[in-house]
Amino acid sequence: MTETTTETAVGTAAISGAPPGNGPAASRSPLWRTLRTTPVIVALGVLTILVFVACFAPWLWTVDPVQINPAQRLRPISFEHWLGTDAYGRDVYSRVLYGGRISLIVGLSVAVISMAVGLVIGVVAGYFRWVDAIVMRIMDGLMAIPGILLAIALVSLSGSSIMTVIIAITVPEIPRVVRLVRSVILSVRNEPYVEAAVSLGTPTVTIMLRHLVPNTIPPLIVQGTYIFASAILTEAILSFLGAGVPPENSSWGNIMAEGRTFFQLIPGLVLYPGILLSMMVLSVNILGDALRDALDPRMSRRL
Repeated sequence: MTETTTETAVGTAAISGAPPGNGPAASRSPLWRTLRTTPVIVALGVLTILVFVACFAPWLWTVDPVQINPAQRLRPISFEHWLGTDAYGRDVYSRVLYGGRISLIVGLSVAVISMAVGLVIGVVAGYFRWVDAIVMRIMDGLMAIPGILLAIALVSLSGSSIMTVIIAITVPEIPRVVRLVRSVILSVRNEPYVEAAVSLGTPTVTIMLRHLVPNTIPPLIVQGTYIFASAILTEAILSFLGAGVPPENSSWGNIMAEGRTFFQLIPGLVLYPGILLSMMVLSVNILGDALRDALDPRMSRRL
C-alpha cells in the first residue's frame, strides 16, 4: 500500500513538472527564487527605507524645509542641523527628506500614466492595421526628439509646476511603451486561440481584454520599473537645470543645483541628495532586472 501511494505521488509530480518533496510550488517559482537573491533583497530593503523616510518626513525630527534663517546659513553638521544648512539657512536634512517625496511622486505618476496610455494606444495599433500606420508614424516623430529637450520645451511653455514636470516627462516615455505593447500584440494576434475567438464572432473589446492585454502585462511591468527610474533621473536633471519643480518645493535636483555654487565649501549640499538619488535609481533598476529575469521564460529556465 505504501509503495503504491509513493508511486502515485511521484507520478503526479512528474505530470505537473514539479519535483516531489521540495516544498510548496510557490517556493520553486522563478519569481520567488529571483526575489530571494541577495542583490534583490538589498535593493528592496534600500527602497523600502527611502519610501518610508519620504512618506514620514514630517515625523522624523524635521523642521519646515522652506523656513529661511539667514543667521544660520552654510552651517556645518550639528545637533540642531543634522546635515548642516544651505545658503538660505534652511535645514538640509529636512530638504533632503522632503525631496524624496517629489521624486517618488514624479516617478510613480510618470510610470503609471505612460503605461496606461501606452497600453491603450499599443493594443489598438497592434490589432488594427490601418491605425498602426498612422499611430506609429506619430510615435516615431516623438521618439526623434530628445526627451530632455522636449521636456524642457514643455516646461518652458507651460510654466514650472509638479504637474507640468510629470506631463513633460511622460510624453517622451509613451512612444516606448506603445512600441513594446504593439510588438507583443503583433506576435499574439495570429495565435490559434485568438483566430478561433475571431471566427466565433467574439466582440473585439472582449478579445483585447481577455486574450491580448494579459500577454502584455509581464513586459509592461518590467518596462514600468525602468520608466520609474528614468523619470526620477529626468526630474532631477530638469530641476538641476532650473526647468523642474518650483524652488519652494524641495527636490533632490534643485537641492544639488543650489548647492553646486558652494560645493568646495560644503560638499554635502550636493553629495547627500546625489547619494540618495543614486541609491533609489540603482535599487529600482536591480528590481527591474530581477523581474525581467523571472518573467522572461527563456531567462527563468536558467534560474
